Amino acid sequence: MNKYVAHPWHGIPLDEEHPYIVNAYIEVTPSDTLKYELDKTTGLLKIDRPQLFSNICPTLYGLIPQTYCGERVAKHCRTKFVRKDIIGDKDPLDICVLTEKIVTHGNILLKAIPIGGIKLIDNNEADDKIVAVLKDDALYGEWENINQCPSRVLERLEHYFLTYKKAPKSQNNKCEIVDVYGKDEALNIIKLANEDYKEQFIK
Repeated sequence: MNKYVAHPWHGIPLDEEHPYIVNAYIEVTPSDTLKYELDKTTGLLKIDRPQLFSNICPTLYGLIPQTYCGERVAKHCRTKFVRKDIIGDKDPLDICVLTEKIVTHGNILLKAIPIGGIKLIDNNEADDKIVAVLKDDALYGEWENINQCPSRVLERLEHYFLTYKKAPKSQNNKCEIVDVYGKDEALNIIKLANEDYKEQFIK
């Protein structure tokens, strides 16, 4: 028996059915007024910063284990959008999970079904946000693609990611959303990020 808690990024598998079903480690919930994130060294959940102003993430938000936004993810973005300046953000792949249930805290693991994603470029770094539904969720569980998601939900997600680091009237924000994509592209991004992870950490 393993006597130690698995590291959420390195010690938990992507999932046997990936990329169609993935494990997701949740860091932030819609009720959080603090921005939590995984400490990559210890595997503990730490406070990153207070959420700015009225910005609240409208979904469960976290990371996909054993993924890494490296050269493959960056090259895919450079090729698709004909840009030479894009690099990977060197973090796990982010995931937003829709569920009808009220989840009051992070530091939990769940199974999610990817339905699409939001391609964010943050200061020239590819920072994809996979959009998924909680597996077997009574309300969202039958959604298969992001086009089934109400536009208002996506607008709230886009607004959050474009503003959650930005103070009013700030001129330093260089985040941009260049694409909102469907399931096939999301599955491809997950595969690329897993390949980047293997190259970076499994040698």
